[in-house]
Amino acid sequence: MAQKKRKMIDDTVRRIVRETKPIAPWLCLGMLLDVLSVVAAVIAPELLGKLVQVLYDYGLSDRTGSIRPALVEGLMWLLLVYAAYGLFSFLNSQLMNRTVSRHFTCDLRIKISDKLQRLPVKYVDQTPVGDILNRLGDDVGNMGGYLHQIFDVLVKGFFQLLLIAAAMFLESPLLACFVVLAAPVSLWLSSRMAAACGKYYDTRFAQEGELAELVEESFTNFPTTKAYNLEEFTQEHHEELNRKLRDSTAKSNFTGGIVQPLIAFSNSVAYILINLVGGWLMVRRGLSVGTVVTIVLYARQFASPLEQIANGLANLSQIKACAARVFQLLDIPEEAPGAGSLPHKAQGEVEFRHVDFSYKPEEPLIRDLNLNVMPGQKIAIVGPTGAGKTTIVNLLMRFYDLNAGAVLLDGQDMNAVSRKNVREQFGMVLQDTWLFRGTIAENVAYGVPDATREQIEAVCRKARCDRFIRTMPKGYDTVIGEDTVNLSGGQRQLLTIARALLVDRPLLILDEATSNVDTRTEILIQKAMDTLMEGRTCFIIAHRLSTIVDADAILVLDHGRIVEQGTHRELLDKQGFYYKLYTSQYAV
Repeated sequence: MAQKKRKMIDDTVRRIVRETKPIAPWLCLGMLLDVLSVVAAVIAPELLGKLVQVLYDYGLSDRTGSIRPALVEGLMWLLLVYAAYGLFSFLNSQLMNRTVSRHFTCDLRIKISDKLQRLPVKYVDQTPVGDILNRLGDDVGNMGGYLHQIFDVLVKGFFQLLLIAAAMFLESPLLACFVVLAAPVSLWLSSRMAAACGKYYDTRFAQEGELAELVEESFTNFPTTKAYNLEEFTQEHHEELNRKLRDSTAKSNFTGGIVQPLIAFSNSVAYILINLVGGWLMVRRGLSVGTVVTIVLYARQFASPLEQIANGLANLSQIKACAARVFQLLDIPEEAPGAGSLPHKAQGEVEFRHVDFSYKPEEPLIRDLNLNVMPGQKIAIVGPTGAGKTTIVNLLMRFYDLNAGAVLLDGQDMNAVSRKNVREQFGMVLQDTWLFRGTIAENVAYGVPDATREQIEAVCRKARCDRFIRTMPKGYDTVIGEDTVNLSGGQRQLLTIARALLVDRPLLILDEATSNVDTRTEILIQKAMDTLMEGRTCFIIAHRLSTIVDADAILVLDHGRIVEQGTHRELLDKQGFYYKLYTSQYAV
């Protein structure tokens, strides 16, 4: 199990590296700036040590000559080196923050967004919206925020260690040993602590996704929570998740944050030893003051990359935890595209041929469904809750794939046609009227973005919504939204009917389109729907059976099977399942 987890972590790291390929030139430039800044940082102690030695020698001499030229020259070189170090560090910081992180994060979010468009509908049905948003927002943000630190710290840190070690051994091998021998212990300690905090980051980010899901649901269903007096229950659930997240965050922060202090402590011990040994060597062995000063400065510089590497390893654990969640989303199997194509506008003949389907293999829903619908027919689908009415819509739109059988459109198997091509043949008016934030005209033209104002107004007149639109503050330019309060449910439904009229597709799906309105508005919507259904093959799902009495055929579903089929009058005369449904609604 441990070996499998290590392999998964290694695969995640390799995947992160692959994702950085588009920004590889910028990373290489950043590493070059890192190398230049390290070279400048390593040269500075050498110059300072020589400058101190000049002052020391001058203090022991008879002071007959002038020290000013040597001091000025040394200080100028020192100033130039530190200026170069500051410039290279600044350029690298700007490059990483403004270019690398931004492009990496932006490209990854675009990739996830494109991925979501290609995922099957069942993934969105089964995955909380809050969790998806958390991966798209926080997880990608954490990856981008720490990515440049990892490359910067690890590359710069290891190169700095090597260069400083080489410079110290050239100055004094004995003192260099005291400094270098502390490095393996520090690095081992860093890697162990970083591995330990990885599991806490996994738990933490998973719980952040759960919390985001809860918050999203709480605000989406806020009126329901209020209506059922569930504020305390929601608050307790929220507090429980917050408590778990607080504990996992505390553990991850503690294990990740303790690394750097431990490294700093071990480096401080080594620093003290170097000063003591350096002083003893200077007094007893005649080691020059400049050499001791140079080694002491190098020792302080040597400690800095060790601390940075330790911090970088801790951040790497956090990135791996975020990346695992992001890559899990990117690796979900996509919908298989079909190779065939339909005419620009289908005739509208639909056939279900021995169709079997279930959302879960252990729970069969639709079994051996056979149905033949001719172009222009109005087919009503009724039945109790869970009978499979909406499932038929899902299969028509290819939101889900069949388990067996085939659905044919104009005699062509829809499984062999691209989903995009299939959905171009259908217009939809659903029970849930979805409107996005924008003008009324933009909402009506959602399916035809290049529609003219004249076309938009024409379909709105046919949909019986032109009159109320013109009473709005800015008419068709009035800004509304999905959660708008300045439109009634019936008005919003009329706008969706106008939207379906504008796309002008040969097949139409009406799913409980009049279930949330009053009787007067229902009559208005019904007239608009009659206009919409003219000349189209229509599938009408309805609970209000009064709305489908004039359908060409009514399919009565029960447990995924068609138990009755016929016109409204024929089914009433049978006094079977449909008769019971109808009379139960209108019994006195």
